Amino acid sequence: MRRVILSLMSSREPLTGTLDATDARLLLELVANPRATGVELAARLGLSRNTVQARLARWEANRVLASFERRVDPRALGYPLAAFVAVVVDQHQLDTVVGELAEIAEVTEVCGMTGPTDLTVRVVAQDADDLYRIAGHILKIPGVERTNMALIMRSLVGPRTSPLLDRLVGANDDVGAIGATPGPTADL
Repeated sequence: MRRVILSLMSSREPLTGTLDATDARLLLELVANPRATGVELAARLGLSRNTVQARLARWEANRVLASFERRVDPRALGYPLAAFVAVVVDQHQLDTVVGELAEIAEVTEVCGMTGPTDLTVRVVAQDADDLYRIAGHILKIPGVERTNMALIMRSLVGPRTSPLLDRLVGANDDVGAIGATPGPTADL
């Protein structure tokens, strides 16, 4: 069985722990049925309730699952426009810039980047005038040298992990195949 070491892209600290094929099966079931109870999940997957509860608790402790907040669509809150803002900053002021960006309600995500820009900022807006106001607010932050904005016209492939979970489940099926990397099995 292959094991995957996790790292959290949105944090400076890596996740502690690994996911195995049983974790992936359980997560896929949660993707398909997010309101399922632990008992329902255990029955559907042929696992004990204690195994399901222990894994859910471990994921919560290790920050495997993102916050529920990520499921709220900003469009439902009156923010139909979204854009990515590429930001170049004075490196000496990076932490201050990120802190200021976090104070802007319409900023939904900030990622540190390699390449010609330092940050990619995802913003939402009510309309074009609101987007202009937000862009101006970002440019006024001390340490921001320049920005470049790209309006999101349509989300074609949304945030997803199911294909990765499917691959992890499939990797379990490949144990013993040429090139497969078997690993220890999980106790839970």
